[in-house]
Amino acid sequence: MTLPRYAFIKANWHADIVDRALDGFAKLIPMNQIDVFDVPGAFEMPLLARDLAASGRYAAVAAAAFVVDGGIYRHDFVAGAVVDGLMRAGLDTGVPVLSVSLTPHHYQDTDHHNAIYRAHFVEKGTEAARAALMIGKTRARLAA
Repeated sequence: MTLPRYAFIKANWHADIVDRALDGFAKLIPMNQIDVFDVPGAFEMPLLARDLAASGRYAAVAAAAFVVDGGIYRHDFVAGAVVDGLMRAGLDTGVPVLSVSLTPHHYQDTDHHNAIYRAHFVEKGTEAARAALMIGKTRARLAA
C-alpha cells in the first residue's frame, strides 16, 4: 500500500515565521510524505496549489503565508484573494487545499511579535495536517 503524499507550499516573504508552519505540519505527517514548494509570496500560492492538486499526486495541498500590513492598504486585498484562490483550487480539483495564510491585525517586526507568530504558525501547521488527515479519512469512508 502506497502512503499518501501531501504538498506543502510556503511563501518566502517572512520565511523565518512561515517556515514554522511546515514544522507543525510535519508533527503529524512525516516529511517523507511531504513535497515542499516555495513561492515568492502569498499571491503566487493559489495557482501553484491548483496545479499541484490537479496533478493527482497529492491527498491534500497546504499553503502557508504571512500577509502583513506594510503601511499600504493592500494586505486585505492580498489576503482575501489568496484565501479565495485556495478555496477555488480545492473546489475546482476536488482535492483538499488548506490555508495556513494568516493576516495579523497588529503585527510589528519585533522579537516579541516574531516569537508569538512563529509559535502560532507551528500550531496552525499542525491544525492543517490534522485537517488533511481527517478529510482524507472522511472522504475514504464516503467512497467505500
